[in-house]
Amino acid sequence: MVYRRTHQVVRRLAARRHAILNAAREAASEGGMAAVQIAPVATRANVAAGTVYRYFPSKADLISELIADVSHDELTAIRRAADAAPGPSSALAAAVTTIAVHVVSHRKLAWGILAEPVDVDVTESRLASRRAIAAEIKLRIDAAVRAGHLPAQDTELAATALLGALHEALIGPLAPNDLDDPIRLRDVVQTVTLLALRAVGVMDARARGLVVQAALPVQAPAPAKTTVLAG
Repeated sequence: MVYRRTHQVVRRLAARRHAILNAAREAASEGGMAAVQIAPVATRANVAAGTVYRYFPSKADLISELIADVSHDELTAIRRAADAAPGPSSALAAAVTTIAVHVVSHRKLAWGILAEPVDVDVTESRLASRRAIAAEIKLRIDAAVRAGHLPAQDTELAATALLGALHEALIGPLAPNDLDDPIRLRDVVQTVTLLALRAVGVMDARARGLVVQAALPVQAPAPAKTTVLAG
């Protein structure tokens, strides 16, 4: 007889997996990827460490899935913002603004996803995350080029360059450190969005209008909790 999981069991298993990933995300948001350890994550998720291993056989699996989960949420937000825009240029501005807001609002988590050194190999997950978001930017640049709003260009290279510029400017070693003020955060988001639009060929006056149109509410990141995490 083949055992089939009931809907209730499937939902319970999915909820437990979701709780573990949420716990890992909270740990990374507060302490970076170094804080994503099996035992503390299990405690946060209110499960046994053995339960975490049943869902994620290794720490590398847990962090890789965390990267994929956070990146999926970011990509969903980018698409939602771009799809709601009234035109292809507006969609590109909305996509870039959404990326910038995500990065500056969750800087420690974003750095962990992107480049923070970790003691396990999560290279493929990181690359997949960046490729997916770069592909979405390329899609929006392509649409604006087809509509005649942007000059013909290597859109794949342009998308990669824009994403790299956003990451370097907002969470790289040279990124500003005075982003606790929401007004400063808003100004930084608008500045990098304007830079991105100009870089792909949007005329200055039009670019400024698109930046204002794409403006999203930005809140200063919540201060990190002083939680002691076990190794």
